[in-house]
Parts: sequence; C-alpha cells; structure tokens
Amino acid sequence: MPNEYGGTMRLFDDPVDAGSKRESLGAGAVVLRGLAIGHTERLLSAIDQVVSNAPLRHQTTPGGFRMSVAMSNCGPVGWVSDESGYRYDSNDPLSGDPWPDMPDCFSSLAQDAAVEAGFVRFEPDACLINRYEPGAKLSLHQDRDERDFGAPIVSVSLGVPATFLFGGLKRSDRQRRLPLRHGDVVVWGGPARLRYHGILPLKEDRHPALGKRRINLTFRKAR
Repeated sequence: MPNEYGGTMRLFDDPVDAGSKRESLGAGAVVLRGLAIGHTERLLSAIDQVVSNAPLRHQTTPGGFRMSVAMSNCGPVGWVSDESGYRYDSNDPLSGDPWPDMPDCFSSLAQDAAVEAGFVRFEPDACLINRYEPGAKLSLHQDRDERDFGAPIVSVSLGVPATFLFGGLKRSDRQRRLPLRHGDVVVWGGPARLRYHGILPLKEDRHPALGKRRINLTFRKAR
C-alpha cells in the first residue's frame, strides 16, 4: 500500500525484534533498540493524517538559513523557527489553525518509552515530526526552548538509518556517534536533559515503508 513518503506501507505491523535491547548512554539517557518496530503501521498512518492537515515544511533559522530537515508538529503546541526566533506556538503559522491533535498511538508510545527509561508520568504536549532526505542533517544543539527541563525528551526513529551525535553539556564536549535504525527510541532526561545532540547528514539508503527517507518523532513537555 503506497504512502506519501516514497515507500510501501505494510498491511501489518513489523514483528517486534526479538533482539531489541536497552543501551545506556550514561546517567539519564538510554537507547531502546527496536522498541517502536511493532508500531510501524499505526505510526505511519497517524503521521499521514497529521501532515495532511499541517504539511511538512522547511523552516528558517533566526539567521535566515533554510533548514534541510522538513518539519511539522502535533499536540497542543508546536515548535517553530523563523527570523524572530525559536519558540513554541499553539497555532500553525502556515494556516493560523491549531496544530493537529497528538494521535493516541504517539502519546502512548512516548509514555511507554519514558517509563522504560525510568521517567514516570511523562505527558508530552508537543511532537515535532522531522523528515530527513539524503543529505539532510541536524546541527549539534540543546533542546532548551521548553519551560521545564524536568521532563525527558523521547525521540523515535523510523525509516532509513541515521547517525546520532550525543555529546555533553558543553558544545565542545566529545560526541558519541550512535547508529539509529528503524524502530529505535532514544530517551534522555534528568542529568542528561541538556546534553548536546544532532544528526549527521543522512546517507543514501532505502527502507521498505519510507523509501529513502527517515522520519523522526520527538516528544517533549514544552509547557
């Protein structure tokens, strides 16, 4: 069954990877390998619904540079960037309408991953949807536009593999390079909440459901 990402969606969920495992990245940070694999069909269907109402777009940085990653949002608030700065807004600046509701399959997966990582009562109010195509990247940065750093960040990888950079609390700290594959979920919070992170330029590859693309869902408690 074709989808808008250039691949073919299966009519059933991928089987859960029996080899899925927990990989520590230090205090407060963990990779949950393969945790989202069994949710593939539901997640992609929900993404299609969200972006049909709030299309993916290339935002600009405060300095006027076009981001290589296409983005959208769902939930009570969404992350936006333009010449006036980085911020959360309850309305989509393209339409002026509220962002689409966060699908139940999104929030339940994010909460389950947070619990698995040791963070209970995580209630995300923002999900940033990122679409990477070959060459797209995300520069090293901290997630610090949220009002409260007490909640973790939950990041879900779908589609082709990517290399995740995970550094320290200073930009100059050494970064660890982690391969992220379809279904992997990274959670960081507590002492790791403000660690620098990013994505290296996406390499050419192909996934059966997403073609040459990678989709990342990043869940946050923004307000």
